[in-house]
Amino acid sequence: MSAASARIRVGIGGWTFAPWRDNFYPAGLPHAQELSYASRQMTAIEINGTYYGSFKPASFKKWHDETPDDFIFSLKATRFATNRKQLSTAADSISRFVDSGLAELGRKLGPIVWQFMPTKAFDAEDMAAFLELLPKKEGSLTLRHVLDVRHESFRHPDYLALARQHKVATVFTDSDKFPSFADLTGDFVYARLMKSEGSVESGYAPEALDEWAEAARAWAAGGNPSALPRVMDDAPSKPTAKGGRDVFIYFINGAKEKAPAAAGALIERLR
Repeated sequence: MSAASARIRVGIGGWTFAPWRDNFYPAGLPHAQELSYASRQMTAIEINGTYYGSFKPASFKKWHDETPDDFIFSLKATRFATNRKQLSTAADSISRFVDSGLAELGRKLGPIVWQFMPTKAFDAEDMAAFLELLPKKEGSLTLRHVLDVRHESFRHPDYLALARQHKVATVFTDSDKFPSFADLTGDFVYARLMKSEGSVESGYAPEALDEWAEAARAWAAGGNPSALPRVMDDAPSKPTAKGGRDVFIYFINGAKEKAPAAAGALIERLR
């Protein structure tokens, strides 16, 4: 495996999805062992349950202990911080979420995803106030933040400048439902791929997986895949991140029953 490929994490959203018991998990596997099994087939998992409700430190510790040493969890942050009219008022919700036990994941804590409603338009002043509230540390852990913006108004140079100023990443998605742009705003890449097809054995066609593997390697090596859509045509032709970047790719939504197959097929291509 190349140094660039070693920095690429590929996974799925969550691990408790009933259809996966027919096509991913071994027959008869106890539900309590699903995380242990999934974490040994993937290199990362995005936890979505943290968006909907709170968890205790014991839960984070349990997830830590059930997974391999080099595994990574991304966490979707609480919706109570992002689903509000004024983001500048989110300080208490942000603090409660960060203080809920995330540190129990230790080095397995990956990026924190702050997902906004599709109706939430870009307001530069309010978004700047929100970004000021995001903590950089939790105990001894450095926190990495990524914004999942879902309104077309974020396809704007002013948003890119603000996100880059605060060094937060922006989710890239291949979905037709949400704005899709690959302008880099942080020092890592976070992609949520949402077009898995139930009629395709691997979720994505082989040629599409080949293209995602190529894009992942380019990102990890410090470059920028030229074929992906951008707001600004300012991507340099040469690598810009010395030493490369961490890359997180999750197969989310679409024909979700195919997400593990798609993730596994991409992992094979990156080996």
